[in-house]
Amino acid sequence: MAVPLRRTPTAGAWDAPVRCGTHLADGPLSVGARTLVVVSTTVRPEPGTRPDPWPDALSCVRFHVVSGKGGTGKTTVAAALALALAGGGKRVLLVEVEGRQGIAQVFDTAPLPYEERRIAVAPGGGEVRALAVDAEAALLEYFEMFYRLGVAGRTLRRMGAIEFATTLAPGLRDVLLTGKAKECVTRTESDGLPAYDAVVLDAPPTGRLVSFLDVTRAMADLAKVGPIHGQAKGVEALIHSPLTAVHLVTLLSDLPVTETLDAVAELDAAGIPLGSVVVNRMREQWLPDRSVTAAAGGRVDATRIRNGLQSAGIELAPAEIDGLVAETVEHAVAVEGETAALRRLETEPTPPLPRITLPALLGGVDLGSLYELAESMTAQGVHLEARR
Repeated sequence: MAVPLRRTPTAGAWDAPVRCGTHLADGPLSVGARTLVVVSTTVRPEPGTRPDPWPDALSCVRFHVVSGKGGTGKTTVAAALALALAGGGKRVLLVEVEGRQGIAQVFDTAPLPYEERRIAVAPGGGEVRALAVDAEAALLEYFEMFYRLGVAGRTLRRMGAIEFATTLAPGLRDVLLTGKAKECVTRTESDGLPAYDAVVLDAPPTGRLVSFLDVTRAMADLAKVGPIHGQAKGVEALIHSPLTAVHLVTLLSDLPVTETLDAVAELDAAGIPLGSVVVNRMREQWLPDRSVTAAAGGRVDATRIRNGLQSAGIELAPAEIDGLVAETVEHAVAVEGETAALRRLETEPTPPLPRITLPALLGGVDLGSLYELAESMTAQGVHLEARR
């Protein structure tokens, strides 16, 4: 069956078909014992249609990168995505790299150490583990792995040399962070199968997403040969492969949508595969379309509202009726703005991107809300093919 997967402008915006597995037919990355075959036949959605929220090809993705403009709820969406993917008995790792302990906050748990630990149980017996990657700890791990500098490396950290190194070369920090995520994606168990069915990365905001992921650019000034060069090449192979998809979180307002569309163009230019756009905090429309247009223009019949309430046995004071009218106008103006923003998401990317919508949650986000959002994602087709 042909299924769409957005790749690069030169290779075609939708590549198909894809069979799930773990080895790239067009690259050096090997993950486990199975095979991923990517045939370069290009297919596109029919004119006037848009792809499913979660095209079948995304069920084969192993590395899900979640980003968005600050304040759009990308950490919440990453957490909900991890829960949705873990449904039905899968094992998913949720990774953060910004040092904010955002995962611990949304799951209402203690700050995460630099180790993988179970943080939630998904419906159907799956589990989500979490890891807060620290660049200094990752560099120490790197020293231990390649240079056997266990005690000496810890001494360097106490002296401040590790912090100095990662501050002096910011590209090195990004290589270490993405390198640890890549190690989690490609790690296998004793039976040769992947340790995780998928890894979800709560990535930096869209403003610096491409520079964070594009380790090739970072390595140009760091190392031409050696272990760290090899690590960067492995990260590059993963990020530019069909095993990766970048999901962009947005709100339906001008600035987040503009930044999302800019990120789409930058990711396409860098050859980094795109997944779905996630519209977060989608407002429920209370009025029919014609009433929205009228109310947004200030045309609200207060007498009709009063009579309707009275027929239902509800008596309100004139000031309360005025308050309802003001709320109606405010709601209609907001809906019109969101409709215009949604139209940009539907028409400006070519071809159109898959889109997942998540509702606005009253009272903010807590652990129960994460499961609600995960359930909404599952209802829109979000799932993962088992690998282990």
